[in-house]
Amino acid sequence: MSLDIHDLAAAPCELLALGEPTHGEPAFPLVRNELFARLAERGFRSIALETDRAAALTVDDFVHGRTDPGLDTVMREGFSHGWGEQAATRQLVVWMREYNRGRPPGERLALHGFDAPTEMVSAPSPRRHLEHARDFLGLDLDIAALTGDDERWSRTEAVMDPAASVGATAEALRLRVVADDLLTELHLRAPELVAATSHAAWTAARTHLTTALDLLRYHRAAAEPLEPAARTSRMLGVRDAAMARNLLDIREHERHRGPTLVYAHNRHLQGGPSRWTLAGMDLAWSGAGSIVRSLVGERYSFIAGSLGRSDAMRLAAPEPGTHESALDGRVGVWGLTEAVTAPSARVRTDPTPEQGYFPLDAETLATADAVLHIRDGAAAAASL
Repeated sequence: MSLDIHDLAAAPCELLALGEPTHGEPAFPLVRNELFARLAERGFRSIALETDRAAALTVDDFVHGRTDPGLDTVMREGFSHGWGEQAATRQLVVWMREYNRGRPPGERLALHGFDAPTEMVSAPSPRRHLEHARDFLGLDLDIAALTGDDERWSRTEAVMDPAASVGATAEALRLRVVADDLLTELHLRAPELVAATSHAAWTAARTHLTTALDLLRYHRAAAEPLEPAARTSRMLGVRDAAMARNLLDIREHERHRGPTLVYAHNRHLQGGPSRWTLAGMDLAWSGAGSIVRSLVGERYSFIAGSLGRSDAMRLAAPEPGTHESALDGRVGVWGLTEAVTAPSARVRTDPTPEQGYFPLDAETLATADAVLHIRDGAAAAASL
């Protein structure tokens, strides 16, 4: 049965999470853009992407017309995890800026990041985020003396090897206290600071501080001397916990303006436990979607992303009997449909780890309110 995006976005939904099963098929962000444009006409006023929350402040200022450092600069500096390199993301930013032009503030669209600036194999120093908050508060505090060289945090070994991690050092633990003290000072002086600057500037300072704390937590998890699967699962969970907190904070910020479309990988957004087999490790953790859904209930809805064939990923059509094959028979080029397939449907086995496609499974479908299935990536991109 085909579904309409507006039916899925009806009250009580406030966070409509649209998942993708891979970051490698260009059609998914193009479909995202199309669906967000439709939702904007029905009262959605924001989109949250799987990208660094602090960096995305640059993008939001640009789409609101508050600043104009140039589109190339915005795409380079305002996104993490490769999102700024996507043509579809560039199109989204340009469209949002044009949409907002001349509209009253309450009707303008906002772009948020809800991720921490962490990768599987690296995570940066918290220095620049702490210094942003320090400077906003007008304090004389030598952050660099505690963080040391940024490279000692960002090098691969600092995340991959617990013994090489900075996260459990005395300096890192002291930085956690400093960050918490700065956050307290920021709230203590909020009336004075907002009056002297703006609510947006105060919020940006808080975002930089929460990002710094998320980085410090992630580095602390990297320092845990656990067996590899437990340690990696813990780090994935710490990242998704940060994502969940950010989504709840974004929702609080947007609560008077309209619902929010959330876009990220299925594993971050699905409503149940996330699982991943990587390098011989069976990883399991609570994704951001499962955390948020447990806290807000029906105000969170999840659309699972699914893919048939993809030229971009060299992914052939799914073999008969799989969940994706069943969905191929229910949509045209792409479409939204109910999150059910035949009870006998099985998990697709033809994708290789290098292709980066996470096949649908019964557990993911069980937590989904609908499925976005793209039958053919190239055909879907050509139709948009």
